[in-house]
Amino acid sequence: MEESVKYSLDNNYLVVRPIYSEDSFTAEHEIVERHHTTTLDHFKRTCSCSSSKAKRIALSFFPIISWLPTYRFKEWIVNDIISGVTTGLVAVLQGLAYALLANVSPGYGLYTSFFPVVVYFFLGTSKHISAGPFPVVSLMVGSVVAKMAPDNITSNSTDTDLNATAAAEDELNDKRIVIAASLTFLIGIIQLALGLLQFGFIVIYLSEPLINGFTTAAAIEVVISQLKYVFALKVKSFSGPLANFYILRSIFSQITKTNIVDLIIAVIVMICVFIVKKINERYKSKMKVPIPIEIIMTIIAAGVSYGCNFKVKYEVHTVGTIQRGYQKPVAPSMTVFQECIANSFSIAIVGFAVAFSVAKVYAIKHNYTINGSQELIAFGLSNIVTGSFKGFAASTSLSRSSIQESTGGKTQVAGIVSGTIVLIVTLAVGYLLEPLPKSVLAAIIIVNLKGMLMKFNEIPVLFRRDKYDCLVWVLTFIASIILGLDLGLAAGVGIELLTVVFRVQFPKFSETANIENTDIYRNRKDYTSIYEPKGVKIFRCPSPLFFANSAFFKDKLIATVGFNPLLVLRKRNKVLRKIKKLVKKGELHVTTSGVICTTYDYKDSDNEDEMDNNRIEELDQPIDTADLPIVIDWNADLPNNFQVPRIELHSLILDFGTVSFIDITGMKALKGILNEFIKVDVDVYIVATDDSVLEKLKRSAFFDNDIKTSMFFLTVHDAVLHVLERKGMKYAPKSVLYKVGEETKF
Repeated sequence: MEESVKYSLDNNYLVVRPIYSEDSFTAEHEIVERHHTTTLDHFKRTCSCSSSKAKRIALSFFPIISWLPTYRFKEWIVNDIISGVTTGLVAVLQGLAYALLANVSPGYGLYTSFFPVVVYFFLGTSKHISAGPFPVVSLMVGSVVAKMAPDNITSNSTDTDLNATAAAEDELNDKRIVIAASLTFLIGIIQLALGLLQFGFIVIYLSEPLINGFTTAAAIEVVISQLKYVFALKVKSFSGPLANFYILRSIFSQITKTNIVDLIIAVIVMICVFIVKKINERYKSKMKVPIPIEIIMTIIAAGVSYGCNFKVKYEVHTVGTIQRGYQKPVAPSMTVFQECIANSFSIAIVGFAVAFSVAKVYAIKHNYTINGSQELIAFGLSNIVTGSFKGFAASTSLSRSSIQESTGGKTQVAGIVSGTIVLIVTLAVGYLLEPLPKSVLAAIIIVNLKGMLMKFNEIPVLFRRDKYDCLVWVLTFIASIILGLDLGLAAGVGIELLTVVFRVQFPKFSETANIENTDIYRNRKDYTSIYEPKGVKIFRCPSPLFFANSAFFKDKLIATVGFNPLLVLRKRNKVLRKIKKLVKKGELHVTTSGVICTTYDYKDSDNEDEMDNNRIEELDQPIDTADLPIVIDWNADLPNNFQVPRIELHSLILDFGTVSFIDITGMKALKGILNEFIKVDVDVYIVATDDSVLEKLKRSAFFDNDIKTSMFFLTVHDAVLHVLERKGMKYAPKSVLYKVGEETKF
């Protein structure tokens, strides 16, 4: 075996080695036989049992066992307490606010701010996220609640109807709470099942453009849903396609009934919160804890509302009764299960995707790992427990998680401290927030959506970088606005998968050429200093070859070489049959100079053309000149002015370096086109084929007398050198000359 030699030439190198085909390389280099893991091996490993495996499973299901014993109490406890208290106050406010999105009484939002935190403390793998309500998930829950328990709005009610109306509202609220809780329980079951089945990878099917387009649409819907609290209007709940437009129509049709006091309160709160948040953002490096402006405004608004009796004097809509303590767990409604299975699945996926995305951000920042499947289990059990105690679905909030991390939180001890704050409010001081105007909560929700609404800025960036991603963003956004969040998410996933299909179904095939002074091959359209051996074409396939793109592959290959080999073959066979007839009749002879001559003017007849069309299979057979006394040069002038397309191409090289797999349809298409080129005397070579692809071709009986493994080469350059050597051609450009001292070598 010839050894490879490398010469260092001041950041240049020269390697001298043989020209390798797959056959010659395999003959010279022994392949190690490896045992590939089979499905049965995986099954045996999964079902095996040992003490170490039991310990590993226990640690994976209860991550607290691994991190709590190593907790640095003296170093971390103060930071975790400060972080937990701050996050807990925000969680109280967000629980009340996001309950409005879920179409349940604000007090039940405190349950969603408490139970998920406690469960996640034991089962979660992220050290920094804050489990609890999230606006998008709350809104999706609210749309289901509104659909199953719509508002009963009556106009011109008399005093005698007030008691009946109040009773009907209480009954409606109770019904909505049962629906939200049952839906949450079902969401938890789905997430838990996916986690136990190790489906944590499912989030990879929700790309960043899809999630951002979806959440931006959700932010718009949140704003629309809160306008009725800002203007203090009674708006019927709508759900399904075009629901946002119906809500806007209802709002503007009664805009003259706006409660001015509620509107003024909302505007003042929005302005104050917006300004202080800007200050927090600008001076965050100098402040250990950001100014809790939402909490401050909530306390002020509740106090002023109570002192001035806004509810009675100005008919301001307030939070109302907040339940003290926790209620007994209840069983979910099977009717809700039956009607909401599709909605619950979409909410489960969205909730997990948001939580996992936020957790991954902090895991990368602080250099630790998170387990997607375990996160599903943690949030699944969180939602099951929350649903049992009449809460609504939980995920995580980027704002709360950011506060928990930025204020020094080190572990989920900060989370359990925040849960304690929520517990105190629920048991002892929640009633102090009963006079709080709902317009304050609506204003806080709207201002906190700024980050999600700012994602509109991504559109021009995506348009410049990737048109497909931009299309996914825009279409997901539009679909979510028009169809609703559940159908919009499904449409977004469908659009995303279609873009993947388009990318692989219509890849950018290219013709490559040699870059002078290198052994590198690039798209011939992109460079000027290229070398193309005469009669050689190099065609690069940048994607897998399978049923969806095999026809496109063939079309692009034919377009690149400039002729259809099958049509050329049929034309040659037609002319060959005519020549054989002339020879048989003695009307064609060979002179001493070897030139074919005839004295007969041969013309095609209609019968012959019809016979050719009826015997098309014969025309597709290889050209047989064995019984002719002459050798036909198809690129020379033929007797009787017979015309066939002339082909300058003698060698075709297919670069399969990026073909990761090939299916049965792809193999049939490849074998068919290879045979067609071989029949018209074009040598075909396939280079840089992945070992798995080549192994599959061997298993699938791809090779025969015409298509052999000797056609496969390690690199494009190996194949080009082989072609030149076989055709007796010289490697013309300077790229083949490498100076070593005073010598010039090939």
